[in-house]
Amino acid sequence: MNTFRITHTTHYVYTNPVSRCHNEARMSPMNLPLQTCAFSKVHVSPSPRSSFQRIDYFGNHVFSFDIHQQHQELTISVISEVATTPTSKLPSPPPTNSVPWDQFYQHLEHVNKHKQLMMYEFILPSPLIPQSRCVKEYALSSFPPDRPLLDAVNDLISRIYHDFKYEPGFSTLSTPLEDVIEHRKGVCQDFAHLAIGCLRSMGLPAMYISGYLETDSPPGKPKLTGVDASHAWLNVFIPEFGWQGFDPTNNQIANERYIVIAQGRDYADVTPLKGVIYGGGHHHLKVQVDVARTHTHTFN
Repeated sequence: MNTFRITHTTHYVYTNPVSRCHNEARMSPMNLPLQTCAFSKVHVSPSPRSSFQRIDYFGNHVFSFDIHQQHQELTISVISEVATTPTSKLPSPPPTNSVPWDQFYQHLEHVNKHKQLMMYEFILPSPLIPQSRCVKEYALSSFPPDRPLLDAVNDLISRIYHDFKYEPGFSTLSTPLEDVIEHRKGVCQDFAHLAIGCLRSMGLPAMYISGYLETDSPPGKPKLTGVDASHAWLNVFIPEFGWQGFDPTNNQIANERYIVIAQGRDYADVTPLKGVIYGGGHHHLKVQVDVARTHTHTFN
């Protein structure tokens, strides 16, 4: 097992006082077959008047809180400890031996009805990934008839990695995939949305994943605190394997260094922090993330 201690701090500074706010945070890791969250503590300043936790429709941990005192700064800090299972210890089908992508529905008949219904949810368009002709046109060359599904997905992920430039600041939540394709650039969120849109255009289920990726320090230098960031990738259902993670930003299959925070149809379902404020004017946002590997479990 690999154990990680994650610190994620979000800090807002407002130009005008905020009299009240209502918020939802999806910043605590999920418990999954290959991932166990030992603990996750949320600290909010100023102190909330009320707070509660729940599990949403997609199985994500949601921390809701209300602040009723006037403030011009808001800090949400989440400290979590997560253990992941090395994927190298798990069996995986060779790309050329998986079922042909265009025979996917024949194999879906052998999946229980509950899982079938869930998969259809991830085939339909979603708020941030609507149907798009140019997205399907981009997808087509990866999906010739009878091509093994896993081989086709690997090819799509590789094409996105080589065809698009990672450029922070190019896109926002409202940037359509058509613009991402036209300009051939974006960030991890855009590349995950694009891959999902391509797969759905071919009638295949794909879900958006939000989380963290353990990063390496520069050669010969210690890893700096707080230089990590949230990451986005996608899960695709492979009949012989189940849901498998793919990262088009780094052109690789998700492994034990990937830590899942939330899953959904697109980014709108997994937004780390959202809510309503009264007042505030403009704001300045600072986010600091640190993903550190540990050797022992701590539960304090």
